[in-house]
Amino acid sequence: MAGIKALVGLSFGGAIGLTFLLLSCALEQYGVYWPLFVLFFYILCPIPTFISRRLSDDSDVASNACRELAYFLTTGIVVSAFALPIIMARGAVIQLGACGLVMAGNVVIFVTILGFFLVFGGEDDFSWE
Repeated sequence: MAGIKALVGLSFGGAIGLTFLLLSCALEQYGVYWPLFVLFFYILCPIPTFISRRLSDDSDVASNACRELAYFLTTGIVVSAFALPIIMARGAVIQLGACGLVMAGNVVIFVTILGFFLVFGGEDDFSWE
């Protein structure tokens, strides 16, 4: 039952984050859809971690080069997702209010992605062996 509650909570968080993002585009005073490019970062964010968990061995080594590279790439993607709306606001492509809504959506979405990895990132019940 705890897994279902976590799944409902994560889906609720994702819905709230996407609502912030869509509000930054669809409100009449903002009226541009350039902030939707942040969706690419939402899609790209978990990919390095998925790949590193699939490729790395499950040894008890404190540091693994594959996982460290995945953390580095994920950090770069997250920083880029926060930097893109700031750059668009500084270039007068979007307004500051839209930038704030995108930032709020970024925080909620990335906390939701982190929550997914914390809740469902444990060992799998299925094994190939």
